[in-house]
Amino acid sequence: MKKYLGLLLCGCLLAGCGMADFNGSRTGNDSQFLMEYTIFNTTDSQLLELKKGDKIHGEIEKKAGKLAVTIQQEGEEPILESRDMPPGSLDIEIEEDGAYRITVTGEKAKGSVSFTKE
Repeated sequence: MKKYLGLLLCGCLLAGCGMADFNGSRTGNDSQFLMEYTIFNTTDSQLLELKKGDKIHGEIEKKAGKLAVTIQQEGEEPILESRDMPPGSLDIEIEEDGAYRITVTGEKAKGSVSFTKE
C-alpha cells in the first residue's frame, strides 16, 4: 500500500512541475499594449484603434528566449512580422484607418514589450 501511495504522490508532484505560461504584468487598451514578464511561454494580443498618420512606437527588451511579433489589420497582410524579434525600438507609420492587432508569442522569454499609439 505504501508503494502505491508513494507512486501516486510522485505522479502528482511531477504533474505540477510543468512550465508556467506567464508571470508578469499586462496592460492593454485601444492605444497601448504593455507587458513585463519573467516568464512568457504563450501568445497574447491587443487591438489598437489607429488612424492614417498615427504611429506605433515599439520598445522590445529581451533578456532571454524568443519573442515573435505580428502587427496587422484583420484579413490584411502583416505590416510587421518577426519570428524572433530583436531588442530595441521601432516606429511604424499607419497608412490606413482601422483596428490593428498586435500579437506577441513568447518561448522561454524574459523581458518586456511596449507598443503605444503616437
